Amino acid sequence: MSKMYEWRIGRSCLFKNNAHLVFVTKYRRGVFTKEMLDRAKEIMEETCKQMDCELLEFGGEHDHVHLMVSI
Repeated sequence: MSKMYEWRIGRSCLFKNNAHLVFVTKYRRGVFTKEMLDRAKEIMEETCKQMDCELLEFGGEHDHVHLMVSI
């Protein structure tokens, strides 16, 4: 089963918080290259680990980036 559907357990609660984040360039200009998207994914994975979150999905094109994060 995908991590997206797993519930997290706190001390006295059960929860599932997912956030869909979209980062868009100004005027939707195409500035992202494949190398930039690969590096952005590495950075987002590292940041999520530091914040005790999980990066479920990452995708992007030349003018935007999508993230699905389990908070």
